[in-house]
Amino acid sequence: MFTDRTRLRNALLLALLVAALLVPLLGQPYYSKLVARVVIFALVAVSLDLLVGYAGLVSLGHAAYFCLGCYVAGTLPSIGVHSAFLVLPGAALAGALFGLLTGAISLRATGLYFIFITLAFAQMAYYVAGGIRPLGGLDGFALKVPTTLPGGYELNQPLVLVWVSTALLILTLWGAHRLVRSPFGMVLQAARDNQGKLAAIGLPAYPARLAIYTVSASVAGALYANLTEFVSPASMSIFVSAEFLFMVILGGVASLFGPMIGALVFVALEQILSGLTVHWIFWLGIILVLRVLLLRRGLYGFFQR
Repeated sequence: MFTDRTRLRNALLLALLVAALLVPLLGQPYYSKLVARVVIFALVAVSLDLLVGYAGLVSLGHAAYFCLGCYVAGTLPSIGVHSAFLVLPGAALAGALFGLLTGAISLRATGLYFIFITLAFAQMAYYVAGGIRPLGGLDGFALKVPTTLPGGYELNQPLVLVWVSTALLILTLWGAHRLVRSPFGMVLQAARDNQGKLAAIGLPAYPARLAIYTVSASVAGALYANLTEFVSPASMSIFVSAEFLFMVILGGVASLFGPMIGALVFVALEQILSGLTVHWIFWLGIILVLRVLLLRRGLYGFFQR
């Protein structure tokens, strides 16, 4: 028998598929790009939820993963590589290597110190990218050649990008769902709840946390570069990391599907509030405060009730 949670998850996936299939058919590139933006942000939010919700690691440097993927998609075509089967794995690999190197140091700290270290590494990456003059420095550069699929399809085409992003999101959700319910996922959640007890039975938390910190990188950055057709260090700023964290908290941590809702609501609020006032970020802060005070489990928990 299906539980309420299973029905809700099926409904969310169905809604996602309907949006991905029907909205682009309106023939308006603006709405197609808007759907692609939601799906891409949902990819990032789900990967961040693995850290925040299941590992208990609040990171303010996740935008660095994201922007590295943008740079991979923007620089590989300069050496003749623009196939999606090389660019997308390359983006994920670049983020994973960055996570492995920085996580090996960051995970030596806990709590507030961990947050500041992740922020420091992201800011270091920001200024390094901004100092590379051949890539435009802080101004960035336009994407000259889009990522391509077999058959000549290009990811800068809104309809193609929606299809590919949706497929990758569903694949990511399936993989994340299997991961958090595996023995590795149980160890990860035990480390989040009580590292002392985990160590008492001979299971150190550090290797599991380093593994999840490494694999939480996604291909979203490469997709975003094709969406905007522009690459800039601004994509790895603290403000972008804060936006990703906002999506996870708003939707509900440790739920996987909650961050998807958070990404959808964030983009909707961004579109609505920015059209009403230039101080729309202030109202996002008010909404986040209300979520913390009134919705302990986020929007996902609210919908479950």
